[in-house]
Amino acid sequence: MTDNNGSGPSREEFESWLWEAANILRGPVDPANLRDYVFPMLFFGRISDTWDEEHEQAVAAFGEDVDDEVAADFHTFDIPDGCHWSDLRRVGENHGIELQKIMQRIEAANPDKLAQIFGNAPWADPDKMPPERLERLIEHFNQLDLRPSHISNDLLGRGYEYLLKAFSDESATSAGQFFTPREVIHLLVRILDPSPTESIYDPACGSAGMLIEAANEVIASGNSVAQMRFYGQEINQTSAAIGRMNLFIHDVEDAQVLRGDTLRDPKFVDNAGRLDQFDVVVANPPFSLKNWGHENWASDPHRRAIGGVPPKGNGDLAWVQHMVTSMHPNHGRVGVVMPHGVLFRGGAEARIRQHLIEADLLEAVIGLAPNLFYGTNIRACLLILRVAKAAGRKGHVLFVDGSKRFIQGRNQNALDVADVDDLYAAYRDDEELVDLGVRLVPRDEIQANDWDCNIGRYLAADETETVDVGAALTALTEARETLAEAEAAMFERLKAAGYE
Repeated sequence: MTDNNGSGPSREEFESWLWEAANILRGPVDPANLRDYVFPMLFFGRISDTWDEEHEQAVAAFGEDVDDEVAADFHTFDIPDGCHWSDLRRVGENHGIELQKIMQRIEAANPDKLAQIFGNAPWADPDKMPPERLERLIEHFNQLDLRPSHISNDLLGRGYEYLLKAFSDESATSAGQFFTPREVIHLLVRILDPSPTESIYDPACGSAGMLIEAANEVIASGNSVAQMRFYGQEINQTSAAIGRMNLFIHDVEDAQVLRGDTLRDPKFVDNAGRLDQFDVVVANPPFSLKNWGHENWASDPHRRAIGGVPPKGNGDLAWVQHMVTSMHPNHGRVGVVMPHGVLFRGGAEARIRQHLIEADLLEAVIGLAPNLFYGTNIRACLLILRVAKAAGRKGHVLFVDGSKRFIQGRNQNALDVADVDDLYAAYRDDEELVDLGVRLVPRDEIQANDWDCNIGRYLAADETETVDVGAALTALTEARETLAEAEAAMFERLKAAGYE
C-alpha cells in the first residue's frame, strides 16, 4: 500500500481517512453493516503491510537471498502466495470473489490465530457490495501505508476505537449494542484492579473493549502484560471477529475469543466439563434478554443457578450467576453493567440478591447517570462482587449514587475524566464527593427491606431520579406472563379433573 505523505498521519488525519472509507460504502450498504466491511479491509491492509516490513527486517539481517524458513521467523502471520494486498490490486475484475478467496486462505494458513477473523461479509454478492464501490474502497485503502513504523499500534488502536464509537453513534440499535463507553469500561477496570499475572474473562466481549482496557490499565501502572491471559466469548460472529482484530491491533496477543451462546453453551470449560475460573470477570451483557435459556437453568450442568432460577423473560441475573461461578474461588472479583431493575425486582430475582448478599459476595452497587449507553436510555448500574472483601466491608454493601455526574450531550450523555476519578474515589474511600452520594449499608438493613437494593432506598435522592420506567414496564410484562402461565396450568388441571 502506498502513501502520498512521507511521514505518518496525525490522529485527526487518520480518523478522517478511516471515516472516508465508510462514506465510500454509504447508500448500497446499510449503516449498521458498515463495520462488517471496513474493519476486515483495515485488518487485511495492516497485516499485508506488516508482512512487508517484517520481510525488510529479514532481508536487512540475512540479505536479499534470505531463506524462506528463516524469513518465516520474522513474520507474525503467514500470508500465502497470491494473498498479499498487491495480489488483490493486480486483479482486473471480480474483486469481491478474489478478496473472499484471499481472506479465506489467510485464515486457513493461520488456524490458531486467524480462523474466521475476517467475519462473513458477502464481498462477492454484487447486490450487497456493488463492484464499483468495492473498487473504490480498495483504491482508498491503497493510499495509506499501514506498516507499524508508519501507523503505530497506539494510533491504529485509537482509530479502531474511533470507528467503533462512530458506527455506534450512527446506528445505536444495532452496532451500538456492542460498544460500551470507554469511560465506563475504565471505571470498572480500575475498581477490579487487574495485576500483571492474572487472567481476565469477558463472557459477552463484543469488540473486546473490556479486555483491552484491562491490558491498558496494567501497562499504565508501569507493568507488563506478558504473563496475563485474556479470554472472551461472544455470540455474534461479526462482533467476535472485530474483537479479535481489535486485540491484535492493540498488541494483546495472549488472548482467546470464542464464538457461542455463553448462557446456553459456555466455551471455557475444563476436560471434566467444569467452568474455567478466572481472577477477574468483567462484562456489559445485553440487558433483559428474553430468550436466554431459562428452560435448562435449573438443571444446568455447570451449577450456575446460585440462589435460584431467574425469570423466564429476563436473563439479567443469569449473567451475574454465570460470572460469579466463573470467578476464582479464593480471590476472584466480578464487575458487571446491569439495568437498575436487577436492584429491586421481586420474586426469583429478590431471592438471588438475597443469596449474593448472605454469601457476602456483593460488595458495591454504583448507580450511573441516564442515557450513557448506546441503544437504551435506561439508567444502568455497576455491580461489584468479590470473594474476599476488605475487613471494613464484610457484612455490608456499598451504595454509590453517581446519577448526577455526567456531561449532557445532544444525543448521548457522557462521563469525563473527573467523573471517573471521583466515582472511583467514592468507591475506594466510602466518602461523599460533589454530586456523589455514598453509604456503606449493613446486611441487616437490606434484609429488613426484603433484599431491595434500589439505591434511592439507602441514599437521599429525588423521587424522579429513582424511577426506572423501562424496568417497571419489564416487571409488569413479566408479571403478566407469569399470571398467564399460572392460569393456563390451572385450566389444564381443572380440565383433567373433569371441569369445563
